[in-house]
Amino acid sequence: MQSPSDKDAAMINQVMFFVGLTIFIVYAYFLLRIIGRQHRIQRKEHADSYDQVDIDGMGNQGRIPDKKPKNRT
Repeated sequence: MQSPSDKDAAMINQVMFFVGLTIFIVYAYFLLRIIGRQHRIQRKEHADSYDQVDIDGMGNQGRIPDKKPKNRT
């Protein structure tokens, strides 16, 4: 048979568990929300920053340099 203090302790344990669970769920929700927002912002910035000079998509391989290299011999 349980004494009244055992019932109180069990109830306190349950209350503390649910309080901690609630705090964890709220934290995880806002963490994932912030990560999602930052990902959307980064994706938008990356889409806007394409190179207008790179028509063929090959990078700098086909570009002609503006200046001639200095002869360092």
